[in-house]
Amino acid sequence: MRIESETDLAEAVKGANGPLRIKGGGTRDVGAPVVGEVLEVGIIGVTLYEPGALTLVVGAGTPLAEIETLLEAEGQRLAFEPMDHRVLLGTSGVPTIGGAVAANVSGPRRIQSGAARDFTLGARFVDGAGRIVKNGGRVMKNVTGYDLVKLMAGSWGTLGVLSEVSLKVQARPEVQASLVAEGLSPAQAVGKLSAALGSPFDVTGAAHLVGGRTQVRLEGLAGAVAYRTKALQDGPLAGFELVEGAASAALWAEVRDVAPFAGTGAAVWKVSVKPGDAPGLLDGLGARVSDAVLDWGGGLMWLAVPDTGDCGAEVLRGEIAKLGGHATLVRARAETRAAVPVFQPEPAPIAALNRQIKAKFDPRGILNPGLMGV
Repeated sequence: MRIESETDLAEAVKGANGPLRIKGGGTRDVGAPVVGEVLEVGIIGVTLYEPGALTLVVGAGTPLAEIETLLEAEGQRLAFEPMDHRVLLGTSGVPTIGGAVAANVSGPRRIQSGAARDFTLGARFVDGAGRIVKNGGRVMKNVTGYDLVKLMAGSWGTLGVLSEVSLKVQARPEVQASLVAEGLSPAQAVGKLSAALGSPFDVTGAAHLVGGRTQVRLEGLAGAVAYRTKALQDGPLAGFELVEGAASAALWAEVRDVAPFAGTGAAVWKVSVKPGDAPGLLDGLGARVSDAVLDWGGGLMWLAVPDTGDCGAEVLRGEIAKLGGHATLVRARAETRAAVPVFQPEPAPIAALNRQIKAKFDPRGILNPGLMGV
């Protein structure tokens, strides 16, 4: 069923007789497969937009493209740079703002600006009992008890179905530029990226495509960007070449959407580790990894592996356990995602806490059951 109002959403959840598979724009086929009636949320439209206050309130089903067009007309943008999962997953549909918040989708700029949850000021959602819940507000200083907004961001529709989100937006910079080098090893690349991130030059992107290029992004006023790029070229990024404008933006769209893995048929892991641990992890996994993209200075790793067996889950998570990181199986066959824990298994005390939270917000266990292993 397709829902176009919050009242109808509450009635649909309240009247459900079995599991519901929550669907927004249909672009993110991630997590363990959910068996249940499809509940498609199409609550769209801008409730409030105050460019001077950098505030936007919008229906959860509103397409990201419409929001980006609206913001661009006022010289603004979404700071968290959400990826378009259609590129990596080969899905169709339309990315929505509710999906971006529910999955806490955060792109290369996260290292400088923060994640989607950091820009979500408030939310309205329907919990598993069909109750309409409002939390947060429309300004950064708003405090209204428990911060359920942060809880909803990244919960993948397992605790509640978003109907409306309030966002802080960001001014669009005058220019952007990238400094790019080819042929660095992962260890060399992470060293260069770490040096750039540790500099005073306000880097907004730091990535490495294994076997390919290493790139650093700067954004802001034209004069300031020119000064900062030259300072980096004269210092830790000596030998890096300057790429500007649309060509620079294209480099970061490729990293944001993990475009090198599009249509390859490989399974894909999303791995979070300390940036300095990334080269060693790649060495330890060796030939098990056919390709890799490192973002966030090496702290975010996208790893392509053969889509066979458990997609290397046992070995990968064994290596990651030594580093204190975690891994999510983002792309694989449905039967693999049904058999392998897609999200990082949690220590028993945390898993027990998550089950209690799930029981409070979704007492009947009908919202995307099993998607996150809960």
